[in-house]
Amino acid sequence: DRGKTAYHYLKGRELSDETIVKFGLGYSDKYSNNLYQYLRSKGYNDTELKETGLFTFDEVRGVNDKFWNRVMFPIMDANNRVIAFGGRVMGDGKPKYLNSPETKVFDKSRNLYGLNIARTSRKDYLLICEGYMDVISLHQAGFNNAVAALGTSFTSGHASLIKRYAKEVVLTFDSDGAGIKAALRAIPILREAGLSIKVLSMKPYKDPDEFIKALGAEAFQERIDNASNSFMYEIGVIEKKYDRSDPESSTEFEREVARKLTGFSQKLERDNYLNAVCRKFNIQMDGMRELVASYGNQSGILERKDERPRVSMQQTAKKKRDSGVRQAEKILLTWMIDDGEIFKKVKEYIEPSDFIDPLLRDVADKLYSQFDEGYVNPASIINTYATDEEHNEVAALFSADLNDDLNKNEREKALNDTVIKVKSNSLEHALNNTSDGHQMQELLMQQMKLKNIYIHI
Repeated sequence: DRGKTAYHYLKGRELSDETIVKFGLGYSDKYSNNLYQYLRSKGYNDTELKETGLFTFDEVRGVNDKFWNRVMFPIMDANNRVIAFGGRVMGDGKPKYLNSPETKVFDKSRNLYGLNIARTSRKDYLLICEGYMDVISLHQAGFNNAVAALGTSFTSGHASLIKRYAKEVVLTFDSDGAGIKAALRAIPILREAGLSIKVLSMKPYKDPDEFIKALGAEAFQERIDNASNSFMYEIGVIEKKYDRSDPESSTEFEREVARKLTGFSQKLERDNYLNAVCRKFNIQMDGMRELVASYGNQSGILERKDERPRVSMQQTAKKKRDSGVRQAEKILLTWMIDDGEIFKKVKEYIEPSDFIDPLLRDVADKLYSQFDEGYVNPASIINTYATDEEHNEVAALFSADLNDDLNKNEREKALNDTVIKVKSNSLEHALNNTSDGHQMQELLMQQMKLKNIYIHI
């Protein structure tokens, strides 16, 4: 009886009893310590309960439940284990939606709401939504491949997780300004993970829940079938910033498009998108081709065959070596990001200053600081990089997959080879940049000790 208000709310959202049971939806009572008293009666102590993130401990007010007078949404991992909760307040309380804080078992950036069901879908793509109700409404309408991020911006961790289950995603974010920003933010992260991306238009409706209630599942499937290519969607959003009837504004639009087209490193792909953009947005093709070539050459992305500089064999060898070391630094960061225990062991030998590449050293600085504070938040690191190039490269570090096909001994050897390569290069770099005899002696001693490095995993 005490749950009737919440039950009527869910029925008012047109959810069936079957759907309510399928997603384990429920209610937390108006009394603000019900859960605490219940779990204490089951023998759990305060130390254990603090770790759940479900309670607030206050010296004056005592212990209270985080969730009370809310419709409850259990959050499950891909293996159907409850790892956290979300709650929607009944009435006008704030915040309207509340999630469990991150804990040892709940990392917002590496879990997706609804994935426990969506991963068994027979469809070869996932629908990405913004909230619980959109996911639940879509599943009820037969789209059991819908998932949503959990109260956080879309991250490379999410993209990496999706890559395990699908090759393509369709973004079904809200059609308002916030939804457009969320889509533009997610596209490069998903693209970096190697996923094919489309963006669905729900206009004139705000979200999937509204759309399906108004037009039904069949119309929604038609929108999926006609979803925009993500790059063309991005260009469409850019166009809205300009007045195409004004020659100066139109020229600025075309310049911005040209700069964006230089992001395609392969000529065939770049030309295909250039042709498609020019046709759809009524741009002169020859002029656009010339602009793209101009911007590409300025940034060193594109080269004309007759303008390639002559490179000596010595320069080529150095470039290959530098490239190999940078790759080792990237791989080592991914090892450390992926496994906290490995991080603890690696930090005994490697410091942020051992990363020679400026960008990777900066990432290492932030990563070490977060580990010292107790947990890693990939999104907060990725979001500190403003340029698309840096942002995408850093996002890739957090979404890269280490080779799980290796056995334990092979993984151990690969890790140690990488650590030694990074440390060896760091010492060599320091030797080449010092004239202090005492410091040189110290660095040479460290070089001799490299053979003593061995990390067990």
